[in-house]
Amino acid sequence: MKDMVIREITPEDNVQVAQVIRKVFEDMGIAKVGTAYADKALDDMYTAYDVPKATYFVVEHQGRIIGCAGIAQLQNYEGNVCELQKMYFLEEARGKGLGSQMITVCLEKAKEYGFEACYLETMPYMKAAQKLYQKNGFDYIDAPMGNTGHYSCPVWMLKKL
Repeated sequence: MKDMVIREITPEDNVQVAQVIRKVFEDMGIAKVGTAYADKALDDMYTAYDVPKATYFVVEHQGRIIGCAGIAQLQNYEGNVCELQKMYFLEEARGKGLGSQMITVCLEKAKEYGFEACYLETMPYMKAAQKLYQKNGFDYIDAPMGNTGHYSCPVWMLKKL
């Protein structure tokens, strides 16, 4: 896509980011309880990621946010593992290579922070996302790591950094 940029979130992006994430959940019929949809941080992602070793990115196209993802320490886990978090793209942004670009940006930031591995959780029917994660070096694991509170996401993947 022309005129597309991946950049760090600003406070002014909060409303659009929350709209993107909620729209994706609604479009895909994803459960809202036990997923990122119900996270308190959704309406103020800038502040949620304004902590050490965490960054949230947006994909902006012609002044409009069309995708987003972040990296942060895996919650409730003792170890040097981060989590690829809240990666969502509007339908118009899918299938254009933005997912791989976003994963690359997030993993580069994770390496800068010194993380040893990156974990993620997803839904069983999100096959295209799982294929993208596998293409980018993530492998399936048998059990969740940490406790993200996303009990409706029963697919877990990990990548060594």
